[in-house]
Amino acid sequence: MVEGLIQQQNQFFASQQTKEVHFRKQYLKRLMQEIKDCEDAICDALYADFKKPKFEALATETQLVLAELKYAIQKCATWSRPTPVETSWTNFPSKDWIQPEPYGKVLIISPWNYPFMLALAPAVGAIAAGNTVVLKPSELSPNTSKIIADIIGKVFPPEYVAVVEGGVGVSQELLSKKWEYIFFTGSTRVGQIVYKSAAEHLTPVTLELGGKNPCIVDESAHLKLAAKRIAWGKFINAGQTCLAPDYILVHDSVKDQLVGELKQQIQKFYGKEPEASPDFARMATTKHYQELKESLDGQKLLFGGECNDADQYISPTLVDEPDMQDTLMNGEIFGPILPIISYTTEADLDRYILSHPEPLALYVFSKKSAFQKKIMSRYRFGGGAINDTVIHISNKQLPFGGIGQSGMGGYHGKHSFDLFSHHKAVVKRANWLDVPLRYAPYKIPIRWIKKIRHLF
Repeated sequence: MVEGLIQQQNQFFASQQTKEVHFRKQYLKRLMQEIKDCEDAICDALYADFKKPKFEALATETQLVLAELKYAIQKCATWSRPTPVETSWTNFPSKDWIQPEPYGKVLIISPWNYPFMLALAPAVGAIAAGNTVVLKPSELSPNTSKIIADIIGKVFPPEYVAVVEGGVGVSQELLSKKWEYIFFTGSTRVGQIVYKSAAEHLTPVTLELGGKNPCIVDESAHLKLAAKRIAWGKFINAGQTCLAPDYILVHDSVKDQLVGELKQQIQKFYGKEPEASPDFARMATTKHYQELKESLDGQKLLFGGECNDADQYISPTLVDEPDMQDTLMNGEIFGPILPIISYTTEADLDRYILSHPEPLALYVFSKKSAFQKKIMSRYRFGGGAINDTVIHISNKQLPFGGIGQSGMGGYHGKHSFDLFSHHKAVVKRANWLDVPLRYAPYKIPIRWIKKIRHLF
């Protein structure tokens, strides 16, 4: 099946149809309309997979994809135009430009935590850039995977865009094939497998991974507002967000006050019994639920900690000063558990933050501009925010992506188009002048060569 699909997409791409901007836009418009028509069904699928609240399904899944589609449809023609650049004296007379062109067959492998948005958002960029696409949704969100397959099947012929469903074996089969580009969102461990597979064919990749995202709260922060924004960023999607604050580093002079504000905000959001709240999701996989539940053993809980095996429910939980060697602090938590660690000096911040690989995000809450600036420049991370969390993903002008262990490559808006395009350099020389100095036999004195480097 996979081999036949690849051959079909090779032939379709060779037909040059996807290089026509009008062709791309027509299909993007059809995709937009189909998503609008199916929006309620998409929300139902997300709820069936892990009880994702409808508000979150709309705000963090369908509407983000529709925004990407709208922007790509509006700007696709402009992005596709050649960009003139200044010529060099060595090429005079000439016209020089950069021409974006599609790579060809793109493989997109998406995760289970935002199963609709993280499948369709990169696909929009790949289609807008003129590629064909094979999309592999996560088998761990089967209802959403099915509706993605239905939508794509209604809009696109499989030789243009196709969905391949299945488990790990299907992913392995797909990765064994030759692609022109691979886009993967998921864990660092699986990202390493994808990268190794891509290297076999020298295939360029984008890896959107994760990490332990620190959230720093200094003594000057607006604590009530900080607590509200941290609780929102942490517990949306039940903490299953790669950009969520993974742990808080709070100045010891305001720790107790921040903890009190966090407790209040959690109760305002989800009530005294979050399990009964219609606005709180569940763990999407049994394996991850069990790992998180076990990570709470022996911890000092400041708030929450309730679990329900039958529903894969973990309540919003605050953990006090976990040991750095604990399982909870060894990797990305990816759930509704928030460790709170106090610090006194900036050296303490280094000790905690630099003990982990580069995170996907970093957040700082402070009223001190000098401290904000120092934190933003001191540490390496994919992206972040000052006095808020997660919201940088909502600006399509900003690239979203990681660095080091948290990934490579950035997308959203025009950055998606650029990511899925090869930027080809072109020089068009005129025929009316041809300076003979570059041709053999070389008669120009050697000492002159060293003086004309400024012409290049």
